[in-house]
Amino acid sequence: MPLSERQLVAFADKHAVQIPYDTSPRHLAGPGDARHVTHGLAAAGWNAVSDTLSAEIILASPDLRHRLQFDPQSRTSAWWRQRAEPVGTEPSWYAEFGELVPAEVLAAFTDALTAPPPKQPDPWQQVTSAGWHHEPDGARSPDSMCHIELRPLSEFHDRSSWHIETREPVSGPRIWHAYLDEHTPAHLVSAFLTALTDRSPLQRGMFERTGHYSAVQEPSTLRPQQVVDAHATRIKHLRAQARSARRQQTKPATIPAHASTAQPAARR
Repeated sequence: MPLSERQLVAFADKHAVQIPYDTSPRHLAGPGDARHVTHGLAAAGWNAVSDTLSAEIILASPDLRHRLQFDPQSRTSAWWRQRAEPVGTEPSWYAEFGELVPAEVLAAFTDALTAPPPKQPDPWQQVTSAGWHHEPDGARSPDSMCHIELRPLSEFHDRSSWHIETREPVSGPRIWHAYLDEHTPAHLVSAFLTALTDRSPLQRGMFERTGHYSAVQEPSTLRPQQVVDAHATRIKHLRAQARSARRQQTKPATIPAHASTAQPAARR
């Protein structure tokens, strides 16, 4: 079913009464509102294929190739699972994300899934420009709590896979993780890493859960209505983008003007 006005009003009702606090760094901001992800996909034409009375949500793309599963009762630490079926020469791929991955960061990944891919994205570009420390096997956040690793080839994998972990300092317990397998498209990896390492804060309501006590929170210059309006603007953009993509898919191929007027050469 398409995203309804009732669902958007429910989002607005929640956030309009929350005093937003700028929360940083992003990897410690906490999960936020999962509707940043689900509303975006619904606006792009994805449909819910799960039991409406279940806590589990499964969304499928219009072509049924992609499927996102959100399971808050998961017995593992992966609450979000994204799968893609093989099509033609394109292989299947899989990605998963833990409970405390910020919804806005995950939404950057899923939004990119609904848009035409840019040319040859470099997943490391934003990471380095955001001031993260280079290491032999990847990069680490300035507070050393989040580590991005591109694991090398092995006898089981013909390409490198991405592993992102946020942990307590000095190799303490894991806070959240993300895994993107070796076939995850590069532009999706780039979108996730760009949103993760963005220096701008995320907005969280007073007393809303963060990923760690060391997250810095300050009263935001944004008013609650501005947070709601930003969500509405993004939804509008994703809807327009989806409509444009559908028009392109259904548009008949045009015949060059000279093709219909060309005459056979005169015999000599």
